[in-house]
Amino acid sequence: MAAKFVVTTGADGKRYFVLKAGNGEVILQSQGYKTESGCMNGIESVRNNAPNPQRFECREAKDGRTYFVLKASNGQEIGRSQMYKTDAGCKNGMESVARNAAEARVEIVED
Repeated sequence: MAAKFVVTTGADGKRYFVLKAGNGEVILQSQGYKTESGCMNGIESVRNNAPNPQRFECREAKDGRTYFVLKASNGQEIGRSQMYKTDAGCKNGMESVARNAAEARVEIVED
């Protein structure tokens, strides 16, 4: 199974996307967007920024686990990962986004 972006509508009426790896695991999730076109622009921003390692930032949560954020060139956060137990897991997640985002298809889930 190839990687894919899945677009859904949240309970708040906003559009969200997740990037799923080929194994179906969510590797990146977005903020909420007011419109579907805004959400699609967010996906394009992931595709454009993911190849650049400087756009990723690994962070530590209060409980000691790590996660990463992907930022646009203007510093705005585009998406964030799940929590990882190790720095190595966080690094693998960043590499997975960089590797999968460009070719991932988009699936829009209608409610």
